[in-house]
Amino acid sequence: MVSDISVLIGGRAGEGINNAGMVVAHLLNNLGYHAYMYYDYPSLIRGGHNFTLVRAADRKIGVHRATADYVLALNQETVLRHKGRFLPHTVVIYNSDTVKGEGQGISVTGALRSVNAPEIMGNSAIIGAFAKAAGIPWETVVGVFTRHLPKGMQQNLAVARNGYDQVNAVLPISPGKGKPLPLVTGNEAVGLGLVAGGLSAYISYPMTPSSSLLHFLAENAGRIGLSVIHPENEIAVLLMALGESYAGARVAVGTSGGGFCLMAEGLSLAGMAEIPVVILVSQRTGPSTGLPTYTAQSDLRFILHAGQGEFPRLILAPGDAGQAYAWSAVAMDIAWRFQVPAFILSDKTLSEGFYAMEDIEKPGIQKEESHEGEIVTPYERYRFTESGVSPLRFPGTKGSVVKVNSYAHDPAGISTEEPDLVAKMTEKRLQKGRTLSEMMARYETVTHGGKTGSDTAVICWGSVLGVCSEVCDELGIRLVQPVVLAPFPADRIRKALEGVRRLVAVEENATGQLGSLLRESGIPFDRQVLHWDGRPLTPDLLSAHLQEALR
Repeated sequence: MVSDISVLIGGRAGEGINNAGMVVAHLLNNLGYHAYMYYDYPSLIRGGHNFTLVRAADRKIGVHRATADYVLALNQETVLRHKGRFLPHTVVIYNSDTVKGEGQGISVTGALRSVNAPEIMGNSAIIGAFAKAAGIPWETVVGVFTRHLPKGMQQNLAVARNGYDQVNAVLPISPGKGKPLPLVTGNEAVGLGLVAGGLSAYISYPMTPSSSLLHFLAENAGRIGLSVIHPENEIAVLLMALGESYAGARVAVGTSGGGFCLMAEGLSLAGMAEIPVVILVSQRTGPSTGLPTYTAQSDLRFILHAGQGEFPRLILAPGDAGQAYAWSAVAMDIAWRFQVPAFILSDKTLSEGFYAMEDIEKPGIQKEESHEGEIVTPYERYRFTESGVSPLRFPGTKGSVVKVNSYAHDPAGISTEEPDLVAKMTEKRLQKGRTLSEMMARYETVTHGGKTGSDTAVICWGSVLGVCSEVCDELGIRLVQPVVLAPFPADRIRKALEGVRRLVAVEENATGQLGSLLRESGIPFDRQVLHWDGRPLTPDLLSAHLQEALR
């Protein structure tokens, strides 16, 4: 019996490897385990090697294992490429029509022909065979297929049953102690959080790894009363979003680093015109096209400084699906409350990872009196206030002429080149940033984990939270994760690090971008663990790096 399970499913692009991984994750989830899935694929429409690593454990997890207890091989390449992941007890289940190997072979072609099913359903045969090999009851398979594969369900079930009957149980999985949990991708969690925060329009041009959020919201737009638009390019995306926001819609956009490059001028317009917008930037390996389907944490500095001129912004970097849900709602609230661009900084690992979410509750948004100040007549869109936040009105509001302007302007929005006014409006925007910083201090902007009393700590950001949490628990050291990166919560980080004598910064980039923010804030650290090959850190790899760094 095993209670920390790792399952690898591999095959060619077009064989439904991602969907197969999700079904396996649901099977393990229904046994009472926390599940997580990582999806690896090249930038090809068809061909190339795709695989998923599904992990299930009796505790919260947010990272896959490098090794596999079960390997489900739809082609020969899966067996050959992943030999290094095999353990002495690894069970290999393979398509005997195309693969030569040792283990549990099944005829996928035979399973398909038995019910005249299309080739794409071949992965159902492998899933059925896995369920039998793992001792998963057939009733559980039926329940999962019924809920999660409604299209062609009867044929899929018949194919799965054929695979189920072709093998024997060889490495049973004992039932877990938990209950089935909702499983969502990081992008889906972002979408749900945006909706919880009042989203009324989502605008995006497809760019991996943000694209699935566009698809998710488009599929559900009618049900939740949402406008979802796919314009011709990323320049149009942000400009259209700013137009909708000016008109009164709560709007968000999604892209990756290359697409955001095209949005930089529009971002400056949002800064000068004080038009609120939420921007998901899901990072991938760069520069330029880089590795379109692989991960990185290399755009933080870019997002911090994008756009000409000086204006405040909010940057959030959630570490898992739960944080993505909660903080995406906060991003919507803060963007409109302070009339600033708010960023959700994700990456391929988080956006496309498949997570179990324990507690789905509406995120806590800090309630307080408005910073806008009282309404006066005549209405001034950029009226000076103590907080720097002007009263926000939209076109059509009775008695208000709403004029926004990308030029330097006076409180009414009229263009000006008068030096005193230009200086005062610049100070107004900077004061808004200071007020925003005070507001964010009311949130738990820094999370804690690991062994809280340890004098050794790891500090990380974004999706490496999952692997850092596991390794810090294993090594008995403290973990600190800033979720908000701008305004940078230096005081909260210092408090979280009280008593720490050795600090290691862990990031998936080559230059230590969080480390540079720590230095600028006068927060010293001893070592860095940097990783930049496009693949996420795994627990064994990070553990080895940390132990070396702490010698």
